[in-house]
Amino acid sequence: MLTAFRSKAGFDVLMFGDTAKELLTLFGKSSDDPQGIITTEQMPNAIARLEAAVDAERARQNAKTTDERDAEEEADIEAGNVGMAASVNFAQRAWPLLDLLRRSHAAGEPVLWDAQ
Repeated sequence: MLTAFRSKAGFDVLMFGDTAKELLTLFGKSSDDPQGIITTEQMPNAIARLEAAVDAERARQNAKTTDERDAEEEADIEAGNVGMAASVNFAQRAWPLLDLLRRSHAAGEPVLWDAQ
C-alpha cells in the first residue's frame, strides 16, 4: 500500500504501508481510513508528536554502543544493504512529512492523505 500526503503548501510525500500507518497512528488518526485530513488546527499537535518521535529515534540511535553500531553495520553489509540498498531509519523517513506539515501550518493549508 502506498499513501500520499498532499498539501497546497508543498510537494506530495509518498510513503509505503507500515511507515504511513505508524505516522497516522502517531497523529491520532485511524490507519484503517483510506483517506483523511490533518487540519490546520491539528497541525501543531501533529508536528510536536512527530518531532518527539524523531528525537526519540535519534536518542535511541545515539545511545547504542560502538559495538552495537559495528554489529548492525556488519549485518547490513552481509545482507547486501549498502549504498542505495542501505537501511533508512524512521527519522529519515519522517523528515519529508515533517517539512510538509511545517510548511502547511505556516501557509494555513491542511494536509490530506489517501491510500492507494
